[in-house]
Amino acid sequence: MRTVPLVLAIGMLSTPAASGEEELYGTWKLASMQRRIVDTGQTLDAFGPSPRGFLMYDQGGRMMVLIAMRDRPKPDGIERMTDQQRADLFRSMVAYSGSYKFDGKIVEHRVDVAWNEVWNDTLLKLDAVRNGDRLTYTTAPIPFAGDGKVSVTTLIWERLK
Repeated sequence: MRTVPLVLAIGMLSTPAASGEEELYGTWKLASMQRRIVDTGQTLDAFGPSPRGFLMYDQGGRMMVLIAMRDRPKPDGIERMTDQQRADLFRSMVAYSGSYKFDGKIVEHRVDVAWNEVWNDTLLKLDAVRNGDRLTYTTAPIPFAGDGKVSVTTLIWERLK
């Protein structure tokens, strides 16, 4: 009888839940995304007002994120799309997937594949604050994907139910 509790205790210590990752499992919807440009101190909506986005974490330590401007340009069709339209679409989104770790204060995303080759095989560290069904991430100062200006970006996510 004593081996069962010991086995359960060992099993609980070896699961991702022991490190706080269970707090992230599921799908999150982007509520807001603002950035502060380091050089000027200017704060603005990172992808315009009301950007669209989803962030997903699974129990196996994998994650995916997709963020896009609400009013992205829409070409007439793929066969008639210009290089400028392709560039505009590229600049108006962020998407990547990889593995993750969460210790309750910092989430790490190890990027396996991204919309931008520069992000592949990188480690993104984000300060994280969890308050119920709200998750707030703050980046370190890094070049913003849309314009390259060094910025601190704050993303607020709400858990989908």
